[in-house]
Amino acid sequence: MSTSQPPARRRWLGLALIAAAQFVVIMDTSIIGVALPDMQAELGFTPESLSWVFNAYVIAFGGLLLLGGRLSDLFGARRIFTTGWVVLAAGSVLAGAAGSVGVELAGRAVQGAGAALIAPAALSLLVALFGGTKDLPRAFAIYGAAAPIGGTVGVFLGGVLTEYASWPWVFYITVPIAALVVMLTPGSLPRLAGQRGSVDLAGAITGTAGLAAVVYGVVRVPEVGWLAVETLVALGAGILLLVVFIAVQARSRQPLVRLGIFRAPQLGAANVAQLLLGAAWVPMWFFLNLYLQNVLGASAFGAGAALLPMTILIVLGMTLVAPRLLAKFGPKPLVVAGFGFLAAGLVWLASIRPDGSFVVDVLPASLIAAFGMALAFVPSLGVAIGAARPEETGIASGLVNTSYQIGSAVGLAGATVLSSMIISGGVEPADLTNGYSGAFIGAAIVAALGAAIAAVTLRRSQRAEVADSEEQAVKA
Repeated sequence: MSTSQPPARRRWLGLALIAAAQFVVIMDTSIIGVALPDMQAELGFTPESLSWVFNAYVIAFGGLLLLGGRLSDLFGARRIFTTGWVVLAAGSVLAGAAGSVGVELAGRAVQGAGAALIAPAALSLLVALFGGTKDLPRAFAIYGAAAPIGGTVGVFLGGVLTEYASWPWVFYITVPIAALVVMLTPGSLPRLAGQRGSVDLAGAITGTAGLAAVVYGVVRVPEVGWLAVETLVALGAGILLLVVFIAVQARSRQPLVRLGIFRAPQLGAANVAQLLLGAAWVPMWFFLNLYLQNVLGASAFGAGAALLPMTILIVLGMTLVAPRLLAKFGPKPLVVAGFGFLAAGLVWLASIRPDGSFVVDVLPASLIAAFGMALAFVPSLGVAIGAARPEETGIASGLVNTSYQIGSAVGLAGATVLSSMIISGGVEPADLTNGYSGAFIGAAIVAALGAAIAAVTLRRSQRAEVADSEEQAVKA
C-alpha cells in the first residue's frame, strides 16, 4: 500500500501533522463564535441568517466526507491531505476577505470542503504510520484528543483575535498553519499508492447531495421546527437521494462506497457508537457553554476557562488511560463504560440551578462526562477503522467521520428544539436553566442508549476471550 515511508524517527512528527488536522477542523467551528456580532454588523447578516456562518461549513463538511474518503483511496491519502489543506486555506482567505454575506458563506463552504478532504485522509495516514505497531492506540488517542483542544482553543483564540485584531483574522489564522503543514508533509507522511479506478460521479453526486440535504434539514430544525415544510422537504429529498445512492452503489463496478464494506465485522456497530457519541457530547458542550454565559454570567473567556479542566481530562484520559485499558480489556468494555460515565455526568448536569456555581454545578459533572468521552471515543474509532480492508481505510475514515458529524448535527438540533420548548420564550435565569437542563436529560438518554447498543452489538476482543478460556482451563 505504501510506496514511500518516512524514517521511523519522524513518525511522531507525522502524527503531529495529523493531529493538527483534527485540531484545525474543530477549531474552525468554534473560533467564529465571539466574532459573529462584528461580522453581522459589518457584512449585513440578519439575525436569522447569521447561523449560516456555522451551517455552511458543517453542511459542506458533512456532505463531502464520503467523497473525500474515496478520493483518498483512489489518488493516495497524502495527496488528498495536502490538497485539502490548500482548499481550506483558500476558503479561509475568501471568508476573511469577504465583503458581503454571499461571499462569506461561499468561503465557509470552501473551508468545509477542504476539511472533508483532510479528515478521512488524515486517518488513513495515521493507520499507515502506526498500523500493526503497539503505538497505534496511543496514536488514535492523540488524534482524538486534538478535537476538544481545538474546540476550547477556538473559543479563546476567537476572542483574542476579534478584540485585538479584527474578525477576518479568525479565518486568516488558518493560513499559516496550512502552509506549515503542507511544507512539512512530504518528509513526514508516507506516500500511499492510489488504486486503479475512477470516481463514481453518479454516486458522488447523489451521496453528497443526499448527505448535504439531510444535514441542511437538521440544522434548520431549531429555527423552523421538525414539521415545517422546509424541514420535511429537505429531509425527504435527502433520504430519497441516499436511497438512489445505495441503488447506484449496488450496480456500479467502481462504487464510491462498496456496499460489502458494511458486512465487515464491527464496522456498523462502531459507526453507531460514534454517531451516538456525537449526538450526546456536542449538545452537552453547547448547552454547558450557554449555561456558563447566560445564567452564571461568565464572559466568553470565562466560559472557555471553565471548559479547560474538562479538556485537560479528556486529553489525559485519551492519551494515558484509554490506551492502557484498551490493551488490557479490549474495546467493548471501554465503550460501554464510557457511555455510562457520559450519561451519569449529563444526569448530574441536569441538576444545574439558576443561582448555581461552577465548582458545585458544573465542574464535577463535566469531569465525569469528559472521562466517559475519553474512554469511549478512542476504542470505537479504532474499531471502525480496523474493520475495513487496508485499501479501504479512506472510505472507512469518511464513514466514521460522517457518522460523528451527522450524530452531532441531529443531536444538537434535537436538544435545541427540546430546550426551546421548555424555555417557551422565557428570559429569566430560571427559564433558561430549565431549558438547558432538559437538553442535558435528552443527551443523557442518548448516551444511555449508546451504552445499551454497544453492549449488544460490539464483540469482545479476542484477547479477552482467550483470557477467559485460560481462566476456565485453570479452574477445571
